[in-house]
Amino acid sequence: MLALIPLFPLIGFLINGSWYLFGQAPEGRQKASSQVTGLIGTFFIFMSFLVSVYLFLQLFAMDGEHRIVQQVVFPWIYVGAVHLDFAFRVDSLSTLFTLVITGVGTLIHIYSIGYMSHDETPGKFFAYLNLFCFAMLMLVLGASLPILFLGWEGVGLCSYLLIGYWYTDEDKAKAGKKAFVVNRVGDLGFLLGMFLIFSTFGTLDFEALRSLLAEAGHIGGAVRIDLEAVTAICLLLFVGCMGKSAQIPLYVWLPDAMAGPTPVSALIHAATMVTSGIYMIARLNFFYSLSPTALSVVATVGAVTAFFAATIAIAQKDIKKVLAYSTVSQLGYMFLACGVGAYTAGVFHVITHAFFKALLFLGAGSVIHGMHEEQNILKMGGLRSKMPKTFLTFAIGWLAICGIPPFSGFFSKDEILWQAFSSPTGSTLLWGLGAVTAVMTAFYMTRLFTLTFLGTPRFEGHEEHGHGHDHGHSKSGVHESPTFMTLPLQILAILSAIGGLLSIPHWSWLEHWLEPVIPVHEMAATAGHSDMEWILMAVSVIGAICGIAWALQKYRNFKPEAAGAEPGALYQAMEEKWYVDEIYDALIVKPIHRLSEVLWKVFDIQIIDRIVVGFGRISLWSGETARVMQTGSIQVYALMLLIGLIATAGYLIYVWV
Repeated sequence: MLALIPLFPLIGFLINGSWYLFGQAPEGRQKASSQVTGLIGTFFIFMSFLVSVYLFLQLFAMDGEHRIVQQVVFPWIYVGAVHLDFAFRVDSLSTLFTLVITGVGTLIHIYSIGYMSHDETPGKFFAYLNLFCFAMLMLVLGASLPILFLGWEGVGLCSYLLIGYWYTDEDKAKAGKKAFVVNRVGDLGFLLGMFLIFSTFGTLDFEALRSLLAEAGHIGGAVRIDLEAVTAICLLLFVGCMGKSAQIPLYVWLPDAMAGPTPVSALIHAATMVTSGIYMIARLNFFYSLSPTALSVVATVGAVTAFFAATIAIAQKDIKKVLAYSTVSQLGYMFLACGVGAYTAGVFHVITHAFFKALLFLGAGSVIHGMHEEQNILKMGGLRSKMPKTFLTFAIGWLAICGIPPFSGFFSKDEILWQAFSSPTGSTLLWGLGAVTAVMTAFYMTRLFTLTFLGTPRFEGHEEHGHGHDHGHSKSGVHESPTFMTLPLQILAILSAIGGLLSIPHWSWLEHWLEPVIPVHEMAATAGHSDMEWILMAVSVIGAICGIAWALQKYRNFKPEAAGAEPGALYQAMEEKWYVDEIYDALIVKPIHRLSEVLWKVFDIQIIDRIVVGFGRISLWSGETARVMQTGSIQVYALMLLIGLIATAGYLIYVWV
């Protein structure tokens, strides 16, 4: 049954895609119902969820060391020394990701039925969503790196299709291309790392690699490990993570990914694509644990990214842009955890983040839907009474991401901060960056929540904005979203509230569950510091409360005319994202454009085109010349035949003599 998990969404993609392309007359193709196509897509991803639950229960009944299910689909690559089957494998780690992908994915599909109700091509949209889930499931279920890489590239392709879904808008089309190109930069590092693994160890299968390194770890083991090669492998693979999981310097695509429909933002930023890098590092923890250098790089990049993205989120006005930079920041937390050896804490934050960030994005989509496509939080306010269901569910997501107990984000964030402080590979500096980032997170998320839902309304003069996806509402006023949209919010709110129970400190079910994949001795579990752990936990909570109180005091009675009264140059720099896009544009994009123009006009037109045209002219000249001999006279042809025979005979006589 293992192959059914990715197969179901693939079937949904084929059905909806075929219906969109061939099922109706061209003039009627645009009028397919979002409910019908949405229910088809939702049914198949829900079936994957049911199979995932069934396999999870099977694994739960097994002993830890035997907790694995594998299915060989077909023989795949048998070339020389490469013997690789196309196989799926589910274990303690991958089953968690399949549950999150299919479970949260199902809720996002349901939400999309309401959100895309007035879209012109819902069949295409739900086909893309199913294809995205198929690729992500391939990524987490692959038994080897090449299969993981197929899924890795698949989610990259689907992100391009979904971010640029409304491609007739030039800005949205550019955002899709930007995501695709930036990810290709990271994927080059991934490919090089994969090639280096094969050249060093002769296999790309995860279990085979794990066994080789385990054997080498024994004293007097027959296998010797080149630690420099391991470090190079880890760093190259991490370059791929920088692209896919939006870390410095390859994070710039993810905020622009907000150009896609809001359900796409939730799917990409919460439970699927951006967590690929965390999954890959957790899967290959036996590599990273051998390289303190690689772990230090991962932790440092993660901590700096978390802090840097939080500074930008503080000054954004677009509700989805705030959440986008929040995602970049939270991903930095996950890499910080992996970098200090606390892989389980990183995976734990993936799960809780999937709950509360999907809730926040879908809640933002509900606000945008009710506000007739308005996304500027400075033009909102007072929505608590207008959208009570969205308000209550969004409030739970807000408290979870702020790290307020007992909501889920508190447990995972606190575990990461504790491990950053106490781990042998951690440091006070890493903890400090994480703690300050936590305060900033509480501040900018409270700013978002306050400006959107609290205070007095600032949208009396609101007008619709043409974004290519008008939901067909009049300007009669703000309204609550339909049940298709609010029901997933309520389910995600419950998960965001109780998700932290998976890993309560010193009684972590998740830690024991993942032990077969992430051994306890490889984790940064530190004993004898319980007092300090409680102190740091208190500091973290107090910091979050201070950030919330500061933002409430500053924005509770916000007036539109005060929007331009923010601090000067520093605030402007944060609002302009520290001008990183402009720097990239000046140092990379424009020089490449100029170089391409020179190569086109000089090399392509003057050299390549002339060579091609020259061959054509030679062919024309030789044809014209040969045509002279085609006279139609039998005597001339006989003479040419005689000359040819004489020449051939002369050559043969010369050779024999």
